[in-house]
Parts: sequence; structure tokens; C-alpha cells
Amino acid sequence: MDTLTPEERSERMGRVRSKDTKPEMRVHRLAHGMGYRYRLHDRRVPGSPDMVFAGRRKVVFVHGCFWHGHDCKLGRMPKSRVEFWSRKIEGNRDRDARTLRQISDLGWRALVLWECQLGDAIWLRSTLAGFLDA
Repeated sequence: MDTLTPEERSERMGRVRSKDTKPEMRVHRLAHGMGYRYRLHDRRVPGSPDMVFAGRRKVVFVHGCFWHGHDCKLGRMPKSRVEFWSRKIEGNRDRDARTLRQISDLGWRALVLWECQLGDAIWLRSTLAGFLDA
């Protein structure tokens, strides 16, 4: 059972951002500081990736652990409305898998960065550079 009224729930969910989230902005700043240039959310590429490096034919997705069903402490299932959230997150995971297949079929490469991985700046810098320079 939901502990909020429908109006309160709608207002709270309306505050959830889908673009320019804090994890995304962290990766954007790092990549830009490393000298890489990219487009944001290019709709010409399946899934409108968070970062599109067209000349390299590579994309980066920055996934929130909860919303994309990552198996970590940030990706835990809520205690209320479990059936709803299970369906929602499973649907997101299915869509993510389809999107990665479509990108691969077009000859592009994709990197998925999880919100929980972004705390380690050295790892993030190394991973991003290794992916983009390969």
C-alpha cells in the first residue's frame, strides 16, 4: 500500500529527473575535462544515450541503480507496491537490453556506467579513457 495520496505521489515523482542527473553531470564534467567532446541525448541513436561520441561511434549510458535494476545496495526494491516496481524495473531492464542490441547492430559500441561506480574517480577516468581510446 502506498503511504502517499495520489496527488503527493504525482508531485514527488514529478521531481525525478530523467536528464542532467547528478551522476550524469559528474561523468559529463569528467569527460569534458579529459578533452572529449560529445552530444547529449542524441535521438538519432537508439535509446537517446546520455553521451554520444559520433566520430568514434561510441555511446555512454549513465544508469541509476534503482531505476535500471542494478544488483547493488542502491538498486534495492521498495517495500511498498512491490508488484508495480518489479514490473516497472524489469521493463526498464528489457528496454535497456534491446537498446544495447540495436546500438551494436548499427556498428556502435556502448559503455554502461552505474551510479554506484561513480564514486571512484580514478576508476571512472581510466574506464572512460580506455573505452573511448580503444
